[in-house]
Amino acid sequence: MRISIIGAGAMGGSFAEGLLKSGIVRPSDVTVANPHSDKLDHFAELGASVTTDNKAAVTAADVVAIVVKPWLVEQVINEIKPVMDYNRQMVINMAAAIDANQLKAWLDKDGNVPPLFQVIPNTAIAVRTSMTFIVPIGADDEQTAAVKQVFDNLGQTYITDEQHLGAGTTLASCGIAYAMRYFRAASEGGVELGFKADVAKDIVLQTVKGAVELLQVNGNHPEAEIDKVTTPGGLTIRGLNEMEHAGFTSAVIRGLKAAINQ
Repeated sequence: MRISIIGAGAMGGSFAEGLLKSGIVRPSDVTVANPHSDKLDHFAELGASVTTDNKAAVTAADVVAIVVKPWLVEQVINEIKPVMDYNRQMVINMAAAIDANQLKAWLDKDGNVPPLFQVIPNTAIAVRTSMTFIVPIGADDEQTAAVKQVFDNLGQTYITDEQHLGAGTTLASCGIAYAMRYFRAASEGGVELGFKADVAKDIVLQTVKGAVELLQVNGNHPEAEIDKVTTPGGLTIRGLNEMEHAGFTSAVIRGLKAAINQ
């Protein structure tokens, strides 16, 4: 499968990074296009084809991934549409907040549109641990399976519908920033408690990694694991209650809802 990635910014670059290191495609079958060539050198070193010409990037591709800012999507589609072959090419859109009807209208060529996928990963795709949401639009089961297989090798995937894509975006794509903010806050707390900054960060990261793996292995609800370490009158329950007094759970939920509201 030959994959062309239009855009080498934070998300496009992360997608290219994970893809090129995954082994699921040959690096020579990956093309990365970006208007600024300085962002392309790294991907060329990893074996990808690189170009500043979007039209040149898509002509030989089986899958064209549009990974640019939302306000640039129409411009990119208008540029590449004349040289695309909808009989053999599929399109992935990774720009958030653009609905399928709008994408189909932009892609329409003499009444035809290609098989289309709305795909929302997060930046952990660079290290092949993304939570990725996939919405097939006008694609058959074989095409959907092929696209899913790519992203299955770059983390965990969830096939959903467009109605739930916004919720998936705030939970996973925006959510990675929320997790980073917790890491930062806990690390700063560790410094206040007497650890050096790098040591505090390592402690927090390993602790969170352990929490994640516990839940993934045993399938417990988080509260069940909390109950194991909250002894009556103990330190943990005091800390948890203080966080709740400051609105911890409410703040997380309000943040998630704020990110989904337009």
